[in-house]
Amino acid sequence: METLLVYPENNKQLKALKDVMTALNVKFEKKEESPYYPEFIKKIERGDKNILQGKTTKITLDEIWK
Repeated sequence: METLLVYPENNKQLKALKDVMTALNVKFEKKEESPYYPEFIKKIERGDKNILQGKTTKITLDEIWK
């Protein structure tokens, strides 16, 4: 058998696909995976936490282009 990856563009398409597969007794599962590496996600979350805690440094555009 083949495995198909389907990418509906909106909720209407998603619902229609689920309805058709259910009507045809086709087994399917919802699988949400992040396209990002777990280490990268941890770094982003740590950065967000630092921002909320005020642990940031502001740099002006003039300082960037020195």
